[in-house]
Amino acid sequence: MDDHIMRLTNVLLSRNDKLSTAKAKMWVEYLWEDFEATRAKSGREYQGKEMTEKIVLQWISQYGPHLHNYNPTNEKFSGMMNEPDEPKH
Repeated sequence: MDDHIMRLTNVLLSRNDKLSTAKAKMWVEYLWEDFEATRAKSGREYQGKEMTEKIVLQWISQYGPHLHNYNPTNEKFSGMMNEPDEPKH
């Protein structure tokens, strides 16, 4: 999975230069986890990492340029947003 995460992190960084590498990686991990958890809760059959990567890539393409503007209401995400930034990539 690490290869998938790093590949998606690099794509997100290319779409949003306002995110640090650490925050971009956190976004990718959260999106990945959210998709897999939602799919599992709905009772759908697991279709592998390739399917998850495909969906997360679609989300990055659509929402990636705007993720730095996200104002979270979910505690899970607000904690991420309050972490200090590292230098941008």
